[in-house]
Amino acid sequence: MPIRSFCFDRPLVLLQSDDWGRAGVRDREGFEQLRSAGIDLGQRPYDFYTLETADDVAAVADLLKRHRDSAGRSACLEMNFVLANVDFQECVADDFRRIHLRPLSDGLPGRWSRPGLFESYAAGMHDGHFYPALHGSTHFCKRVAECVLAQQDDRAQLLRTLWKAETAYIYWRMPWIGYEYWNPEARRNERFLSLRCQDQVINEAVTLFKTLFRTSPLSACAPGYRANDDTHRAWARNGIRVAQNGPGIAPPRIDRHGILQVTRTIDFEPATNSCFSLEHCFRAAEECFSRGIPAVISMHAVNFHSSLKDFRSRTLRLLNGFLSVLEKKYPDLLYVHDADLWQIVNTGTYENSQGALRVGVKQQGYGNRGSAIGWGA
Repeated sequence: MPIRSFCFDRPLVLLQSDDWGRAGVRDREGFEQLRSAGIDLGQRPYDFYTLETADDVAAVADLLKRHRDSAGRSACLEMNFVLANVDFQECVADDFRRIHLRPLSDGLPGRWSRPGLFESYAAGMHDGHFYPALHGSTHFCKRVAECVLAQQDDRAQLLRTLWKAETAYIYWRMPWIGYEYWNPEARRNERFLSLRCQDQVINEAVTLFKTLFRTSPLSACAPGYRANDDTHRAWARNGIRVAQNGPGIAPPRIDRHGILQVTRTIDFEPATNSCFSLEHCFRAAEECFSRGIPAVISMHAVNFHSSLKDFRSRTLRLLNGFLSVLEKKYPDLLYVHDADLWQIVNTGTYENSQGALRVGVKQQGYGNRGSAIGWGA
């Protein structure tokens, strides 16, 4: 149960984005290889999920730097990274007897090639346009994949076919693959991995994060939003202070583990939502600000991909329009990320290039009247 929830005296905007670093369909050659193997790609947007390029990342950074808040700070995209990919060639050489992983810090596996990608990540982070956070190690449930590969059925054949083409999985075609902490094949009350297993997996992911970014993650988002109390406990043990949650309208709140739980209030997913509407996003933002809670915008990485299908151009055009309208309508708007929000709820201020900026905060617990931290500052 939440201990405290928070509202704020000015509009706060957070941009959260999942799946960065996660390898999908390798390239056009890999796409055609899978089609030749009998997989009819092209039916849904995630058939075109691949991996961002350096140009994709640079284009996102270029857009963000053109948008400034009331303090003169640029918009910032929180990138939730998958820290390892399947080492496909090692798995094939081992006849799929075990799952070999290649940490993102060691580069991309096999024939995957994205020149300049890691440099583009680093440049955007250095300039304050990106903020790295933890998504996981594999995104899919490794335990499920191990069990499937030990069989000789259709599922095993599909997974081997994908891995031979250096594609880890395409979720909508195989939802049985699950999510990192969640096994959909288990009995209902046993679908989440045990606390011990989750703690081990999360500790390994945090170690990979530290190796890649030379810093510890403060924020995390569970793959598929599949997290339970054990997940939060393990995150807290491993230094996570902010948890990103799936869609809703709940205010930021501190849970019993001391983690700030943040709910995504706006789905901004033009690549995958055929009914996407800017007007709906505007209304959602207005509702957030009227309630004094942040507009937390969810945008998965696929929206910025362009190499198999150009999702990027439309997404950036729509995002540019959306942010422009918000900036005009709410001149006191602030762009923040999870580390800023954590600082705000604890101190009523956060640091930017101009020093400490004060934000009014009201906290409320279990329906009680709110108390103020710098309200109206």
